[in-house]
Amino acid sequence: MAKDEINAFMGAGTYFTGKLKFQGSVRIDGEFVGEIESEGVLLLGKDAKIEGTVNVGEMSLSGNFTGEVTAKKNVTIHREGVLKGKVQCPSLVVEDGAILDGTIQMIKKDAEV
Repeated sequence: MAKDEINAFMGAGTYFTGKLKFQGSVRIDGEFVGEIESEGVLLLGKDAKIEGTVNVGEMSLSGNFTGEVTAKKNVTIHREGVLKGKVQCPSLVVEDGAILDGTIQMIKKDAEV
């Protein structure tokens, strides 16, 4: 499997409530309420509306997220992205135009999350 290959996709117009666990990369463009867990990559598209708790290896946000994010590697908030809540990660990128309203805790990459 290629590094940038997406294992699962939840398109715009879909809605899910619950707990998601995955390996590899998952892209969400719909609405999700609940918990997301993975060592992999979570891609949240511009139409994504996520509310809950996320514990992943990496997260890339172009949509709306409300809740708590813990990432072992990094979190990137693109210019269209809106994050409201708590972020805990060793590396954070916030592009010009992005909105981050909450608390940030920077941790070492080797720290246990």
